[in-house]
Amino acid sequence: MNDAQARPQAKLRKEINELEESKIVEVWQLGLGRKGVIPLWVGESDVVTPPFIRRAAMEALEAGRTFYSYKRGEPELRETLARYINRLHGTAERPAPVSAERITVTSAGMNALMMIMECVIDQGDELVAVTPVWPNIFATAKIMGGVAKQVPLSLGPQGWTLDLDRLFAACGPRTKAMFINSPGNPTGWMIGPDDQRAILDFCRRRGIWLIGDEVYDRFVYDRPAAPSFLSHAEPEDPLIVVNSFSKAWAMTGWRMGWLVTAPSLGETLAKTVEFNTSGTTPFLQHAGVVAVRDGEPFVKEMVERCRIGRDLVFQALSASPRVQMVRPQASFYAFFKVDGIGDTVQFCKHVLMKANVGLAPGEAFGPGGEGCIRLCYANSAERLSEAMGRLLPLLR
Repeated sequence: MNDAQARPQAKLRKEINELEESKIVEVWQLGLGRKGVIPLWVGESDVVTPPFIRRAAMEALEAGRTFYSYKRGEPELRETLARYINRLHGTAERPAPVSAERITVTSAGMNALMMIMECVIDQGDELVAVTPVWPNIFATAKIMGGVAKQVPLSLGPQGWTLDLDRLFAACGPRTKAMFINSPGNPTGWMIGPDDQRAILDFCRRRGIWLIGDEVYDRFVYDRPAAPSFLSHAEPEDPLIVVNSFSKAWAMTGWRMGWLVTAPSLGETLAKTVEFNTSGTTPFLQHAGVVAVRDGEPFVKEMVERCRIGRDLVFQALSASPRVQMVRPQASFYAFFKVDGIGDTVQFCKHVLMKANVGLAPGEAFGPGGEGCIRLCYANSAERLSEAMGRLLPLLR
């Protein structure tokens, strides 16, 4: 035996070593570099971040805003976000409107979720998540040594529904947090105000953190915004709301998000930011101010673009006898069942190879996603029409 064989092996943590690659990424990587592929597999539009936001970042960069900044975010951005939230969700009329001290700016919504798990999940603790849902949330709990318990929505003729009794029954003595993404990725499901109040009241009684992922709150097609848990909460409730600049302002590559929490969490989050990123890039934060302050016309254009895309995709897919689909209430995904499909990863690879269309496999999103396919319709009508023309022959 040589010296190298005799040495003890340096080891990674079990939770990290056993992390599985996302099944969405598995399909996406297969299509990297393919010519002519129509990429509908990830959650972003084909719209470039608008010029007024890009100019704001460039001007701030040229002005030298390149130094360390406030850990929880530039005061101007936090104030701007507080005004935006209060206007959008009617919280300005509440006895305690959302204040800037409740907001923490993060380096992406994903960073926000990871920091939340660092704060609340310990070894063996449980996160209860409503599924099908973006799979990264399962990994955040696992990284911290926690367990993700998954409560699936039910799909009926009128759409996706949540059984509150089933959700509450899933919460045991080790449950530390509940995760609800609404409007939902991938389903387009949207929780109503009555269910929000009931869930918030349950979490208050049980001392459970309620994590509301409201990243798609602007992508609703019959009102200005989706219902928010913030509309029913008191400042010190065990509620954490996550949001992002990525979707509404077409800023996926910028990696900026924010949290709304109880004021008492401010110092804890400041320390958590310090040990993760030390703060979000200052010149990008200035662009965030401009996006929120001046971007309402652009957001409305984005929502209308997605409404057109939703209707186009729904009409096309509904024509196939193999497809079971309800018109999405919100977000910007079609999530549809295809008769005769077992392994959705292999089916998406088949579609990529045969039709050059990139789709996401439903089994990546947890219970309820089996046999389903996700398609992002936040794209031009021309691109979506071409994609439907390629896809439909494979669904006959």
